[in-house]
Amino acid sequence: MPTIRRLSAAELLACAKELADLLVDAVESGSSLGFLSPFGHDAAASWWEELAPAVAEGRLLIWAARSGGRLTGTVTLAPEGKPNGRHRAQIAKLIVHRQARGQGLGRELLAVAEQAAAEAGAKLLLLDTEAGSPAERLYRSAGWTEMAVVPDYAADPAGVLQPCTFFYKSLGK
Repeated sequence: MPTIRRLSAAELLACAKELADLLVDAVESGSSLGFLSPFGHDAAASWWEELAPAVAEGRLLIWAARSGGRLTGTVTLAPEGKPNGRHRAQIAKLIVHRQARGQGLGRELLAVAEQAAAEAGAKLLLLDTEAGSPAERLYRSAGWTEMAVVPDYAADPAGVLQPCTFFYKSLGK
């Protein structure tokens, strides 16, 4: 069973290379996460390192899952900082290493982020994902509601424009 732990900014920097391995694996396996192939390890590590100030300030919350001493997944929660939107947050990068997929880790990471958002007072969560992807099926099965599908929203890792499904989840009144 994996252990899931919220990362401090220092911990994020300390495991940026492992997170880079995870991100590169996801992009190489076709996950649409905002990056194009080829996507190098150094660029991925730099991307994670650049998030440290936002983590230190609480603008991003990042969890890492480990199994057998290896980093196998991560999820990011971005609370809304604007005064009129402090009741909501966004699920950003939910990534599971391809060797750990299909074992419930994505659902577990999602639940951790949802619980943290609720504990922080969020009433509404938002996310988007490539339409027709395995991630889309996960979100539907976890009780998320589709808002819209936007055609040609983002390029997949191969650079081909793909539709994107936008979801929301109410966490209560």
